[in-house]
Amino acid sequence: MSELKILISGPPGAGKTTAIRCVSEIAPVSTDVRNTDDTLDKALTTAGMDYGELTLDNGEKLYLYGTPGQERFDFMWRILSRGALGVILLIDNSRSDPLADLDMYVQGLSDALRSTACVVAVCRMQEYTAPDLDSFAVHLQSRGLLCPVVPADVRNPQQVVALIELLLLQIEALAQEKSHEE
Repeated sequence: MSELKILISGPPGAGKTTAIRCVSEIAPVSTDVRNTDDTLDKALTTAGMDYGELTLDNGEKLYLYGTPGQERFDFMWRILSRGALGVILLIDNSRSDPLADLDMYVQGLSDALRSTACVVAVCRMQEYTAPDLDSFAVHLQSRGLLCPVVPADVRNPQQVVALIELLLLQIEALAQEKSHEE
């Protein structure tokens, strides 16, 4: 059985904690604290990390690490990204500038994104349709990143598992590409 570290990152309120909670086989570890940021409309916020585990049908154990969302915790993004085989970026389309949010995480996780697979999941697209998925894809490409961009509702365990499976396909393709280069 192999073990894989997956990082889930994105702005506050995008659903990182929710995604991990809805698929974790263990009681998730959470470092939620009372929110003191007036710009966030939520009672609790992640200060350190979230952690959960998921075993896939093939026996692979996934270690799911969620980053805190606020930029002031960007040092945790880099710490938690060490050793990650892939990154799921959750972007909340209801925020004032989702493309700027995407840029902040692409820059903050640039070292990890250069060497790992990535999937971008855009949340709340049913209510907030702009920017659309193509806009996100073009934006990523202009930053030198080519990765799938999909809509997601992270409250739905099947959709979270689908995101993870898509990421695992990206990880496998990246590994095959590297083995052909050697």
